[in-house]
Amino acid sequence: MESRAKILGHPIHQMLVPFPLGLLAMGVIFDGIYLLFGNPTIPTVSYWMIAAGIISGFVAAPFGLIDWLAIPKGTRAHRVGLLHAGGNGIMLLLFIGSWWLRYLAESAVVAYEPSVLALVLGFAAFGLALVTGWLGGELVGRLSVGIDDGAHLDAPSSLSGRPSRQRA
Repeated sequence: MESRAKILGHPIHQMLVPFPLGLLAMGVIFDGIYLLFGNPTIPTVSYWMIAAGIISGFVAAPFGLIDWLAIPKGTRAHRVGLLHAGGNGIMLLLFIGSWWLRYLAESAVVAYEPSVLALVLGFAAFGLALVTGWLGGELVGRLSVGIDDGAHLDAPSSLSGRPSRQRA
């Protein structure tokens, strides 16, 4: 099933999802570094990584919704897409909670210092992101959502304007 939202022949959602996943994962990694080494600069880095990840997640989501709405109801892909989207919505809410708690932190020593609850929310959101990322991979890699009809190893460039069924 081809994506309904494309730019230069490629699915927009698939192009955008690495940004929120990478940024949010780095926020959690920086939290781990802060817990290990206590560097007071690291929570600020994590705070802004999470903020950018949340924003980029909201940018990617509408394009995923456009593609999901085109999947026929009653199919496994439709159910997996719903789990993927719902899980990502919950994941973003958990990261928003973690970010908000950091924003409210009033420490003269460490800016945006994460509380235990902020860390728990972030780590839980990261765990959920692993699951929803796998579901997204299932949609593309196993169920061919967002794949050009007739795609093959010798398909012409998407910029050529020729259908993927042709040989390059």
